[in-house]
Amino acid sequence: MKDFKKIDELIRSFVDGGTNPGCAVAIMQGDELLYHGEAGYADIESKRKVDVHSMFSQASTTKLFTYAILGMIFEEGKFLFSDPLYYYLPEWKNTKKYVVRPNGDIDTEPLDKPITIRDAVAMMCGLPYCMMPDVNPSTPTLAAMSKKMEELLKKGPTTIAEEVRAMADVPVMFEPGSHWLYGFGSEITGVLVETFEEKPLREVFRERLIEPLELNDADTFVRPSNKDRVVTNYAKKGPGDFEKTGDFLSLDPDSVPAGARPNLFISAADFAVFMQMLANGGTYKGRKYLGSGTVAMLHENQLGPEQLADFENDYLAGYGYGLGFRTLLTQKYGHNGHVGNFGWTGGTGIWVEADPVEKFSVAYMHNMRPNEELYHHHRIRAVVNGIML
Repeated sequence: MKDFKKIDELIRSFVDGGTNPGCAVAIMQGDELLYHGEAGYADIESKRKVDVHSMFSQASTTKLFTYAILGMIFEEGKFLFSDPLYYYLPEWKNTKKYVVRPNGDIDTEPLDKPITIRDAVAMMCGLPYCMMPDVNPSTPTLAAMSKKMEELLKKGPTTIAEEVRAMADVPVMFEPGSHWLYGFGSEITGVLVETFEEKPLREVFRERLIEPLELNDADTFVRPSNKDRVVTNYAKKGPGDFEKTGDFLSLDPDSVPAGARPNLFISAADFAVFMQMLANGGTYKGRKYLGSGTVAMLHENQLGPEQLADFENDYLAGYGYGLGFRTLLTQKYGHNGHVGNFGWTGGTGIWVEADPVEKFSVAYMHNMRPNEELYHHHRIRAVVNGIML
């Protein structure tokens, strides 16, 4: 019997020390929830505490659902990762790239090869994020994307399909595959899923994962039926000083089109179920969702030395990046889990990871900006792996 007291003590220290307002941890192994712990408040003002049903805003960890579903579609023979995007999204056939001439002039020229699905999924397509127009764009690509977004938003709320179509004629920052850049590749991937499934991505989430895995504390909208479970987002002003923020991701079904960019609201326990399915090699409670080879493919490192230089920072030290999932390449930077562990992080304070060797998963969650991810996540990681291994 494993002793999880160290996790209880750690998350209480987070809240008591004022590093976050409230958090939850879930650990699974096999098909069993081994541990769930929570501390602090889901909503400070109402004194509503975090519990096993608390649904946290996921931000970027929402993408993991998209990538897993893309793996399912791949197994149905509907595409190859080597396929050019324009096979399925025709607007992307003649995309160009920016180049800097020897005299410093910026120009455009055709790509050496078309952007492939792999380039988009592995974040090597050369497009940064642009959810809203950037008033001080740092690159010509971001400037062009910002102009496109400004034009789209004049018409009202956008769908990801509209955004992806609009960005197709924006010159990318580099030759696809030559560098790693976190950004718009995830939107392209989402629209590919919508194209193959012929329905909005949030509906695909529900049909492919939320309902089959019985994720009862998961949704892509805040609704009357779940709003009392949704965790409030806070801005941290100082130790123990948190200010409620208006989060543009916290949307009700009547305020945005069905095809708008989805954001997942889910409990730590339910996200651990999803990660456990992957840790098990694609199966959960006797049902096969993905082949074990497909799961391994999704977290196989795609980055060479040049792309790893783009990817690595203090928080990501030791990891590479696969087809949507980061994957541990070495323990030398202070990771005490197995090489091959995989997962991702959400910008509001989410950290999820699966261990394919010992077949366990962990989900840690808080909703706070700045999320102070290195402080919280690496400590949780160290304690969990010390208990589980």
